[in-house]
Amino acid sequence: MLVGIRVILSNTSHPGNIGAAARAMKTMGLTQLVLVEPKRFPDAEATARASGADDVLAGARLETGIDAAVAGCRLVIGASARSRSIPCPVIDPGECARKLYAESLQGDVAILFGCEQSGLSNAEIDRCHFLVQIPTNPDYGSLNLAGAVQIICYEIMVARLGQEEGSKEVEHSVVSADEMERFYAHLEHVLVELEFLDPRNPRHLMRRLRRLFNRARPDNNEMNILRGILSAALQRQGHKP
Repeated sequence: MLVGIRVILSNTSHPGNIGAAARAMKTMGLTQLVLVEPKRFPDAEATARASGADDVLAGARLETGIDAAVAGCRLVIGASARSRSIPCPVIDPGECARKLYAESLQGDVAILFGCEQSGLSNAEIDRCHFLVQIPTNPDYGSLNLAGAVQIICYEIMVARLGQEEGSKEVEHSVVSADEMERFYAHLEHVLVELEFLDPRNPRHLMRRLRRLFNRARPDNNEMNILRGILSAALQRQGHKP
């Protein structure tokens, strides 16, 4: 079983999609299902659509926010069909699966799916290192949530079978998602204190900085350096870190 890979469903509106996603996961050897504020769960329709994957449903973790859902993850990839005004690196399902599998050998990772109607929110995308887009017919790109989960889970199984190739991608021990959130809070505080960021008119500065550091994916030593620089900058200006 691929125990280090979380499948996160955020704000799922139809319980049948939760059950079908659980079935898709179990057929491909995944067991960690995380549900962020589902509209209806537990629900008999979810159990019926799980079709034998009751253990995955029973073990599903319910969370009230995205931060708790991705806490401890070294890599978060979001599934999105829409283009965004602030670009986030986009990869295909095969590359997505290889990255998830390779890095799951070192720690927890997550694949994040948004609600059926609107997909991932900007706040959820802010937590992602990459976005994955599944190629579809340009004239009809409507892909069911559970179908999308099945495609990604299948690709993860393929990546597992080709583990020698996938494992080469792990190069250093990156910090977790929750540690990155503490860094972003520290960074925003320092930028406000230095009057580089106007909290009344922030525009997209923090979102662009998130994109920058999500691409860089610092390790623990690099994070200590970054946090040290921020603290030193405040002290230089006469502020408390």
